[in-house]
Amino acid sequence: MYHVIAATTNPAKINAISEAFTELFGPDSCRIESVEVNSGVPNQPMGDKETRTGARHRVMSARQVRPEADFWIGIEAGIDDDMTFAWIVIENNQCRGEARSASLTLPPVILKSLYEGKELGDEMAQLTGISNIKQQGGAIGLFTEGRLSRTSVYQQALLLAFVPFHNDIYQVHDK
Repeated sequence: MYHVIAATTNPAKINAISEAFTELFGPDSCRIESVEVNSGVPNQPMGDKETRTGARHRVMSARQVRPEADFWIGIEAGIDDDMTFAWIVIENNQCRGEARSASLTLPPVILKSLYEGKELGDEMAQLTGISNIKQQGGAIGLFTEGRLSRTSVYQQALLLAFVPFHNDIYQVHDK
């Protein structure tokens, strides 16, 4: 059983990690420990680079907190132009994998608030009246009418981030 450190306390992200491990390694293949770490970026990262930096920083911090683990995983959601998306970073002692999730275009009224410094989760909670919506289906769940959720979109990106771990071609280096 793998000891996995999730660099988050968000249930939607933790569920995505659990689902990805189940799909890749089978049921009961991991024990996920959630740790709260600083992303090193603002609470609402803006842009691809800042969001990716946040996911990488989460993994780095999680490795410092729990160096004995088998895997460390950071998921950082951000805003790029007019879309919400996330970066996924997975590391173990031999490899790193990264993937960007699918993106969802946000309505102008929400984007305006985000560019004024507000967080997407807070804006979605205010819009819907659902407190802590970001730990549930999020904007993705709301706008796809439940067809997708943060968990399902993150789980897909996790599977992509795992590709270097089980494809030898990623380990080949030019000499």
